[in-house]
Amino acid sequence: MAKILIAGGGIGGLAAALATAERGHRVTVLERWDSFTELGAGIQLGPNAFHALDRLGVGEQVRARAVFIDELRFMDGTTDEKVQSMPLTGAYRERFGNPYAVVHRTCLFEPLLEACQARDGIELRANSPVARYEQDGTGVTAVLGTGERITGDVLIGADGIRSTVRAQMLGDGEPRVSGHTIYRSVIPMAEVPEDLRWNTVTLWAGPKWHFVHYPIGSGKYLNLAATRDDAATEAVAGVPADREHVLGEFPDLGPVARRLLELGRNWKSWVLCDREPADRWTDGRVALLGDAAHPMLQYAAQGACQALEDAVVLGALLDGPADEAVQRLEKYSAVRRERTAAAALVAREMGRQLYHPAGEAAAERNRMLRALSAEDLYHKVQWLHGERDFGSGSED
Repeated sequence: MAKILIAGGGIGGLAAALATAERGHRVTVLERWDSFTELGAGIQLGPNAFHALDRLGVGEQVRARAVFIDELRFMDGTTDEKVQSMPLTGAYRERFGNPYAVVHRTCLFEPLLEACQARDGIELRANSPVARYEQDGTGVTAVLGTGERITGDVLIGADGIRSTVRAQMLGDGEPRVSGHTIYRSVIPMAEVPEDLRWNTVTLWAGPKWHFVHYPIGSGKYLNLAATRDDAATEAVAGVPADREHVLGEFPDLGPVARRLLELGRNWKSWVLCDREPADRWTDGRVALLGDAAHPMLQYAAQGACQALEDAVVLGALLDGPADEAVQRLEKYSAVRRERTAAAALVAREMGRQLYHPAGEAAAERNRMLRALSAEDLYHKVQWLHGERDFGSGSED
């Protein structure tokens, strides 16, 4: 049995706590903020996320709060024409063994938190920001911002895109600013006209912009997210945005999509960031997980899904004595790096090739998408949505 320290009490950190505690380890989660909470709005969960959640013992709790989507719908945002859709019922669920769903981030976070609180082997500590780490041949010490020192056998950096653990380990500077600004709003479904209450994830693509919406909160709310390729150079998060400004950023939006965008209020903006895939995630007894290891743009809807997968693989590979921790962490890194790097790079390319083309490039995209059958689409997402061999830590 080992003592596992986890920097960061978000989705990835709590999932890692559950996965490692399940193997008999004692776990301390060190959260920088004064409470364990999750910010944000909607999040998409592919079948691979539910495979991981089931392994963590919280799959049913998340399903109880989720909205199961009928299809992913791709629209031409300037003409309101339906370009393509991928059905997510019937054959899709049979093929992938789990549903595709959307939730409010808290509906994913809270089951993880409640499961951690119910487990005797997990200690949750708020107001405990990890500033740096030290290690030797016998253990690793997390040094908090207060100067307090907490020693364990393993430290997992799950402390987000601006991870202090990563900064010490890799020293690779600030995240890469994508130049894309996203505006988010959540509104009550009661305010949405009945003819626009679709049980779909719908994406409207236009020249250097796209607009996504889907139901969350057990169908009680509509999540709106509109993204503009505006060459933003400064990373901002959660900054209020004036409604008229948001509407003015999407002048080419077709009539139906504009009706939906006009419903938004209390908009907030973020400038999207990611990082180049890292060649290593480990330093002796220290490893990275989730956004600290592989932050990615939202365009493949895999950020949280990949963090959940990380956690389950980590738990499987730490199923052994503390003196094998270094080798087991190295295997975890080796197993996960290629898959998460591919997901991150695909997310970038989806933004460039699918969501934001203009003119003839957009017309060619539409022709390409229209030529695909449902089976073609399932084949294209098989590598992402399919079940993983978590038990052995293998990605084969």
